[in-house]
Amino acid sequence: MNTKPNIVLILNDDMGYSDLGCYGGEVRTPNLDRLAGGGLRFTQFYNTARCCPSRASMLTGLHPHQTGVGHMMTDDDLDGYRGDLNRRCVTIAEVLQSAGYGTYMSGKWHISRHTDPDGPKHSWPCQRGFDHYYGIITGAANYWKPNTLTRDNTAIPHDELPEGFFLTDSISDEASTFIRNHVEETPEKPFFTYVAYTVPHWPLHAHEEDIARYKGRFEAGWDALREARLQRMREMGILDECWALSDRDPTQPPWEEAEHKEWNQRRMEVYAAQIDRMDGGIGRIVSALEGTGQLDNTLILFLADNGGCAEEIQIPARGVEADGLIATATTHDGMLVYRGNDPTRMPGPETTYQSYGVPWANLSNTPFREYKHWVHEGGIATPLIVHWPDRIQTGGELRHQPGQLPDIMATCLEVSGAEYPEEYNDTPSYPLEGTSLVPIFDGEDNQKAVLYWEHEGNKAVRRGKWKLVCKYPGSWELYDIETDRTELNDLSEAQPEVVEELSRLHQAWADRCFVRPWDEVLEKKSR
Repeated sequence: MNTKPNIVLILNDDMGYSDLGCYGGEVRTPNLDRLAGGGLRFTQFYNTARCCPSRASMLTGLHPHQTGVGHMMTDDDLDGYRGDLNRRCVTIAEVLQSAGYGTYMSGKWHISRHTDPDGPKHSWPCQRGFDHYYGIITGAANYWKPNTLTRDNTAIPHDELPEGFFLTDSISDEASTFIRNHVEETPEKPFFTYVAYTVPHWPLHAHEEDIARYKGRFEAGWDALREARLQRMREMGILDECWALSDRDPTQPPWEEAEHKEWNQRRMEVYAAQIDRMDGGIGRIVSALEGTGQLDNTLILFLADNGGCAEEIQIPARGVEADGLIATATTHDGMLVYRGNDPTRMPGPETTYQSYGVPWANLSNTPFREYKHWVHEGGIATPLIVHWPDRIQTGGELRHQPGQLPDIMATCLEVSGAEYPEEYNDTPSYPLEGTSLVPIFDGEDNQKAVLYWEHEGNKAVRRGKWKLVCKYPGSWELYDIETDRTELNDLSEAQPEVVEELSRLHQAWADRCFVRPWDEVLEKKSR
């Protein structure tokens, strides 16, 4: 009989800090709320502001540039920007596999620049520690007809997908199957299951019955809804009463003056429906754990890869013209797909390819500024739910101690008893950057002294109450996070010595971790 704890790590894609019901949002998330109610919610946990770097950092316990994934999936001829996991990093799956765990992944990989099923696979899941894999190698995908759908190392053609296929459901169901099969076949071994949803990343694809559940839920508009979220989050204890709500995004009108209100509401309704569908799938994963007698002995971690995404999908200039619009692809049954945020076409069905855009991302990141890409709080603050009945028995509590993605690896090491290797496959490993969160489970501190970020020239460093942050190509800003976590009162001119000290820390970190000036990276990209 297995006595080591199992680990289920769940990551979702492009979701804001306050979208979940248990973090103050409007979305119906009873299964995640249940996990939070029986476990812990972290209020100051951070990702790295973008999908690929966040995944690389979380899975390796390093900062993204150390893994070779400092930006996206292109090789920019710089050590930190190869768009591919390098051999100096090891993944959670590799370490736990070596320690006797069964290792499984279901969902989005997106940390290899090699996506061709006939090409190199050295940085694919089964080559980086997973016994079995099901999911997409790339990032965004049509939910009914995803590209690069793969089982282990073999591509799954679209014509082999079952009737009614939907990516979110398949990710949930494959993860559940991995768990049941493992317990049936190797009950003496613990397991690590990584579940990486694409929800709620665009395109806005959802089932009509899920969308209908949110009909009218957002008709009050983004201004009133941000205020309501702020109040709920304060009542929950997630936010300090002294943190003011950041201003509405300056590019957006007040809701009363907004055009296309029905279409705008529909965008948020579909977004909410995507998260709702994921929550139902998480419920099935929890049922698989319960049905196999594994729930109490399983550490479940849930978080997001970056803040809400303000990207507005543009209507393409070229494609098949139909009905006065441009279509760029076809659905699983051959209908045209119209790409772009066109207010004359309601999102949701497979024939559309839209995003929820700036105003709703502003709501998702309540109460913070900025979005995915940037390292102000709106881009990097994530919910983190921790559930582990055998170890955490004071359910429903909050933890305000700060943490960052490399801490996930460190936590998995501590709870599993596995050792981080000095070398792996005859290659020296970079030293672990994370600090275990286990002391925080008990209400203690994990001595996380300094946190660092850089993405696309946006950079930040946090030590104690001070956060120094820069939105590229601007100047450093300084905030007292204890009194002003929403970053409204820049103290850089009043505290020049703090700016100088923290900027030196950030530069030393950047030099050590292969972070290059963004202008230099852009120059490499343009060649």
